[in-house]
Amino acid sequence: MTTTYLIRNARVLGGEPTDLLLRDGIIAEIGAGLTAEGAEVIDADGLIALPGLVDLHTHLREPGREDAETVDSGTSAAALGGFTAVHAMANTDPVADTAGVVEQVWRLGREAGHCDVFPVGAVTVGLAGERLAELGAMADSAARVRVFSDDGKCVSDAVLMRRALEYVKAFDGVIAQHAQEPRLTEEAQMNEGELSGRLGLRGWPAVAEEAIIARDCLLAAHVGSRLHVCHVSTAGSVELIRWAKRNGWNVTAEACPHHLLLTDELAATYDPIYKVNPPLRSATDVEALRQGLADGTIDVVATDHAPHPHEDKDCEWQAAAFGMLGLETALSIVQQTMVDTGLLDWAGVAERMATTPAQMGRRAGHGRPIQPGAAANVVLYDPAHTHVVDPTETASLSRNTPYAGRELPGRVVATFLRGRATVLDGKLT
Repeated sequence: MTTTYLIRNARVLGGEPTDLLLRDGIIAEIGAGLTAEGAEVIDADGLIALPGLVDLHTHLREPGREDAETVDSGTSAAALGGFTAVHAMANTDPVADTAGVVEQVWRLGREAGHCDVFPVGAVTVGLAGERLAELGAMADSAARVRVFSDDGKCVSDAVLMRRALEYVKAFDGVIAQHAQEPRLTEEAQMNEGELSGRLGLRGWPAVAEEAIIARDCLLAAHVGSRLHVCHVSTAGSVELIRWAKRNGWNVTAEACPHHLLLTDELAATYDPIYKVNPPLRSATDVEALRQGLADGTIDVVATDHAPHPHEDKDCEWQAAAFGMLGLETALSIVQQTMVDTGLLDWAGVAERMATTPAQMGRRAGHGRPIQPGAAANVVLYDPAHTHVVDPTETASLSRNTPYAGRELPGRVVATFLRGRATVLDGKLT
């Protein structure tokens, strides 16, 4: 059941205030002074209206690690962050490498109802990097998988990567690569540099990411297929992707909010909350990522939301799991790093967090401009609000946010999924 909503004085993409009428799951009208009998009226004075956000990179952990997250809890966090769709990564237990598992995740998302869940299929069986998974069967399943990734592990075998790129061409799929040369990162703990030597933590060189990106850009060009690079973290990676785009190759890339804000200096605390894969990098890398996102070299912002239970993070650095929460804070971080710095306007945010990721995942119902006739996937956001991040208030089952105690700008006030409010006044409905 959907309610008719009349949203008054919303600033669509930061423009002039206007009214939005959401009815029967679509945006029925846009204009000043709208009326609708029986509609629930929402005062959106000062709020930005954006298309519902789409995340290309979310870890929901179910099946197998329901102690860290479930589809229900993870999509609750997504809705609170303004997302109407997320792509759930395949590194579950069992791995999402068959039609049966991806359909299970897809159905769990439908049952939860907080946002649409589009499973990402594994590239290789069991993420083992030895033979291709059932790519075609997953593509033909009810989940209609179009994004495939062994995220958490790199498809390091060049022959296997080539075969995967060739295979997905048949159904317009994309391989999303976790760019990490495994031999160069054995036991690596943080960004390689002067600081890693001083802290006594095994360094994670930038070239381990960049070498895989260079190889895979060449493979994608040779095959004529779509390549997506997950969680880009170095200035050199940005330059490689810029080179590939100049050559007209079908290569896209994502940056994560934490790589747009945080630096490897935080590792000096030895607090494993800052341990992530790929690692936090230098301030120079952070600036390159921001510039790359601003000029379109990096196509999208993706959260890499990676929940972990308390015991996997509350330990010494070397024993701790890699990963951070990201869904509920993503829009605030993008505002702070990209909008408030003048690098992007709100139209640019909508493109990189809604329109482009929906297009890349081939999800036609999401990411469309806010206009009459479009599906009513809309988020209302207050950029003037400020808040201090409290890990105990997250909808996630885990608490491993790197922003605890940090003041961030902005707040998602409301999220609508096909005209149904999943969040109102900043709270789940």
